[in-house]
Amino acid sequence: MESGKQLTGTLALAVFTAALSSLQYGYSLGVINAPQKVIEKHYGRSLGLWSEKAAVLSGNSTEKGGEIPEAGQHPTVIMYWSLSVAIFSIGGMLSSFLVGFVGDLRGRVKGMLMVNILAVAAGLLMGLCKMWTPYIMVISGRAVMGLYCGLTSGLVPMYIGEIAPKAYRGALGTLHQLAIVIGILISQVIGLDFVFGNDEYWPLLLGLSGAPAVLQTFLLPLCPESPRYLYIVQGKEQEARKSLYRLKGPYDAAPDLEEMRREKEEADREPRVSILSLIRSSLYRQQLSVALMMHLSQQLSGINAIFYYSTAIFTRAGVAQPVFATIGVGVINTLFTLLSVALVDRAGRRTLTLVGLGGMCCCAVAMTVGLKLQNEYTWMSYVSMSAVFLFVSFFEIGPGPIPWFIVAELFSQGPRPAAIALAGCCNWSSNFLVAMTFPYIQTWLDTYVFILFAVLLLGFTVYIYFRVPETKGKSFEEIASVFNKGRKKSAHPPEDGTELQQLKTSTDA
Repeated sequence: MESGKQLTGTLALAVFTAALSSLQYGYSLGVINAPQKVIEKHYGRSLGLWSEKAAVLSGNSTEKGGEIPEAGQHPTVIMYWSLSVAIFSIGGMLSSFLVGFVGDLRGRVKGMLMVNILAVAAGLLMGLCKMWTPYIMVISGRAVMGLYCGLTSGLVPMYIGEIAPKAYRGALGTLHQLAIVIGILISQVIGLDFVFGNDEYWPLLLGLSGAPAVLQTFLLPLCPESPRYLYIVQGKEQEARKSLYRLKGPYDAAPDLEEMRREKEEADREPRVSILSLIRSSLYRQQLSVALMMHLSQQLSGINAIFYYSTAIFTRAGVAQPVFATIGVGVINTLFTLLSVALVDRAGRRTLTLVGLGGMCCCAVAMTVGLKLQNEYTWMSYVSMSAVFLFVSFFEIGPGPIPWFIVAELFSQGPRPAAIALAGCCNWSSNFLVAMTFPYIQTWLDTYVFILFAVLLLGFTVYIYFRVPETKGKSFEEIASVFNKGRKKSAHPPEDGTELQQLKTSTDA
């Protein structure tokens, strides 16, 4: 193996430590779903809208035409429950704008270390919610956890992308998504009612959201800072050299340092770009469009709708315990993300994304046919069930993991923090939009809802085929040159120079 490209123990430790934030993100995404009924009862009880005694008395009167009331049927409980779910995405949207600021303030490692305060605070708020008003404590904890996850969903891919050797940048970048799906799977398993998803232990289930941050706090001081941050942002060449040796072992660091030197010179000519100037600039419009479309393709693909429908599909297919089949979907999630880790630096980012989106489009059509005809033909329910597993498989091959790290590859050091912040905000905003509108769209379109996603997937596939370049095995400098070539065909050099001067003026201001 070529010197400087091997996977060292320090590099493995650094990637593992950073990915603990991603594990926490995935756990926080999935943990709120399993104990829904239990939490709604506690909300109803603390609001004075529901009690066990009243439910029992009403249950005894069912023979006379009464119905057993559920706490989750009360409009006030529904409102607080919906807020408990949605506030997580709102927190992520707000904090994603601060990714660049936090990452550059004291560095990537110290940035992740600082924001762990939010995760621990959120875990304590939710874990101790029975000590005060549960719905206030849980909503507050989810909001703070959303702020934490919005920051780490940008900091983690940024850090991993900057420390990974070029030959393994895709595989190591995919570990962010792998940790997310493992976190979701863990939350599904320990959220079962006979584990922690019950009346007694549900606060512990939610409180464990902050546990990975505690472990990460002890491990981060052992991790080297990003050499690109040290050299390009801080101008500390010797410290960057030491960081490279720690990450890659003894090797000739001159080529890497030379690449950083050129990028630093470029960054000096193109000052650190603010979010507003990045949006206005035509210099980075192509890269920004690609980055945003990649994240939109992830969230508007229908993956959340699949998880929404999965339990009902498995029930209609005659699965005795549909909750275990849903956990099976989580296992498929994890296995195919592992496959993506193995393939992404061989097949390439563009190829895997195209295969994933195209396969998901076909599965969405099959899902529609299966759902529409399963009442007429029993075997059609198995078509729907197979489509669920295949849809998730195609998602994790490319559209799931790749958008997270490809943004860091598309931009040079100057605009990278702002681009990651914008892409993260786009991801969180579209996630929130889907969560809020999907129930209404589903009511309107019923089983044809997946045709809508099929059309979107087809559109994303066509866009990526024509507009997204392959970044496999290329340096940051080489990737930037791909877009520069395309820009030179439509813009004259003097215009680019004027644009650079405008960017410098807006940054200085």
